[in-house]
Amino acid sequence: MRKKPVILSLFAALFLVLGACSNDNGESTDNRESTESTENTTDMEGMNHGDMNHSSSGEVPESLKVAENPTYEVGSQAILKTDHMKGMKGAKATIVGAYDTIAYVVSYNPTTGGERVENHKWVIHEEVKEADDEVLEPGTKVTLEADHMQGMNGAAAEIESAEETTVYMVDYTPATGGEKVKNHKWVTESELSAAE
Repeated sequence: MRKKPVILSLFAALFLVLGACSNDNGESTDNRESTESTENTTDMEGMNHGDMNHSSSGEVPESLKVAENPTYEVGSQAILKTDHMKGMKGAKATIVGAYDTIAYVVSYNPTTGGERVENHKWVIHEEVKEADDEVLEPGTKVTLEADHMQGMNGAAAEIESAEETTVYMVDYTPATGGEKVKNHKWVTESELSAAE
């Protein structure tokens, strides 16, 4: 009769040990996956680009002005110095479009729900519903008409900063490998350097 309580105690201890091991492993796996996911979809400035459409149709707003004398001419190559997305920095890009406009850094609430996207680069003047002839000041509330990321088109946004510049549409193969990205919108002149 004494064996029953001892066996039951052993089983109880075994279940506690197994339960503790299971919780430890589950938590560390979940934390690691969460960290890896964050690292893969968020760049150094905290902008989530997990849903960004790397490639686009190449269509641009009708009112967008083609740059007359861009530093990087259409058809030329340049090196990407920016890291909006994984594999972008250091990649060789082919210029497929150059336009004179105002580039904005914006923060917005996706129409699809989820967390607010902070400091997204770039949305151009012609992709902002309320844009007129004037540069929009930081703090201005606007509606986005860009579709670089899921939930962007129609989203309520706030202008964080503005920069009058030439923006480029580029094709590139990620420095980390993978499929070629076509008609990526947008990189600014300061985010490019001459190809060697």
